[in-house]
Amino acid sequence: MDKSTARNRAELSGKLTNVLNSRSLTNSHKRLADILTKDMTVLDVGCGTGAITRGIAEVVGPNGRVVGIDNNPTLIEKARQAHGETPGLTFETRDIYNLAYDGQFDIVTCARVLIWLSDPLKALKMMIRATKMGGRILIADYNHEKIAWEPQPPSSMLSFYSAYLKWRSDAGMDNAIADHLSDMFQRSGIEEVTITPQHEATKRADPDFQTRISIWADTASSRGIQMKRDGYITEKEYVIAEKEYREWVIQDAQSLTMYMLAVEGVRHL
Repeated sequence: MDKSTARNRAELSGKLTNVLNSRSLTNSHKRLADILTKDMTVLDVGCGTGAITRGIAEVVGPNGRVVGIDNNPTLIEKARQAHGETPGLTFETRDIYNLAYDGQFDIVTCARVLIWLSDPLKALKMMIRATKMGGRILIADYNHEKIAWEPQPPSSMLSFYSAYLKWRSDAGMDNAIADHLSDMFQRSGIEEVTITPQHEATKRADPDFQTRISIWADTASSRGIQMKRDGYITEKEYVIAEKEYREWVIQDAQSLTMYMLAVEGVRHL
């Protein structure tokens, strides 16, 4: 499969776009929040609607510089409308495989982005190039093969999820990329590599439990349409998966843990 297949499958639609707006720096990119300081220059790759990027700009302050990039012009337009007045913050439509930056940023970061790419190593190399010597590259991403529900969701959702992983891997995406990042960093010449677990866990007692655990119902309704188009599932299958999963969320669900790592290192080459 070429890069365009992965790009088409990564395209966000439906209820999943709501997830972008609900994210924040402190909740959704914790390791980055820990290492940001005033006056830094930061590139946020795959910034979506800019919710996390705005948080970065607020921390580094007006004397810093924050650039959010995404290859989806609609999302960039939404980011500009929502956060464009923030001092020191700009948004640009750019392709992760063709970044036009050379040694400009103290931190280059992305979260939940490389898992959607068919050539994550090329993207990582572009991110390294954009980083200053002695600057830091920080990537947070999932291993979708290590998801943990308690108790197990309905078989209709498990079968949808299995088809979802196959639909992704057939487009060249790495479902387990979180656990491959440190090796990618070392192969790319990044030094002082550290790994911080950032697993996203939600339990029934949490106030936003229903919203967060329902992400897989939203995925069934949004990605199901794409997967049917590509021949991986029938409409009946994804509709039932969504319906039965939403019922399970209300009646039986206790927890969901999505396995995520933040991997970072320093550019010395």
